[in-house]
Amino acid sequence: MAQINAGMTREAAFDLLCEHNKDPFHIEHAETVEQTMRYFAREYDPENEEFWGIVGLLHDLDWEEHDDDPMNHTIYAAKDIEAAGGSHELIRAIQTHTSDFNTSLPKPELQMEKILFATEELTGLIGAAVVMRPSKSVMDFNVKSLKKKFKDKRFAAGVSRDVIRSGAEMLGWELDELFARTIEAMQSFAPDRDTFTSN
Repeated sequence: MAQINAGMTREAAFDLLCEHNKDPFHIEHAETVEQTMRYFAREYDPENEEFWGIVGLLHDLDWEEHDDDPMNHTIYAAKDIEAAGGSHELIRAIQTHTSDFNTSLPKPELQMEKILFATEELTGLIGAAVVMRPSKSVMDFNVKSLKKKFKDKRFAAGVSRDVIRSGAEMLGWELDELFARTIEAMQSFAPDRDTFTSN
């Protein structure tokens, strides 16, 4: 696949993220999705890993400032990304993950866009489940534990199970496969990975 231009470096994208987000939770979520996207890029589109990563990093750029207006989530971001030099391809990819909220936005077509759609909410659910564990680590987390949390609608109630199901369907994956592969992605960059792998 040809190289896709983001129109900005990772450093510029991170500066833009921090300009519009002050809550450490939102910045951490952005970096988690960035690293998850990079993990999948190395399998599906290695020459565009940087682009996949920047899409993940900026996917919720406007959420902190405009969380009261989900219909226009990513529309506000598009203006800020464009002003910072971001490419049309970057804006389009980011906007596909909110096409369930706003049907005027483009639907996911590329593998990258489908993976963003499928994993973005799921990384949040996994993160919420992991902090409840004695180890506080994703390294000893598994699909069976995730399925329990997924079925409990009261747990991390803001996470849309329907979006996750739709994302798996778009990719042609069973839910268990999406769960397993997203856990593996998050394990690949877990801060305590070396502690677990050296035992």
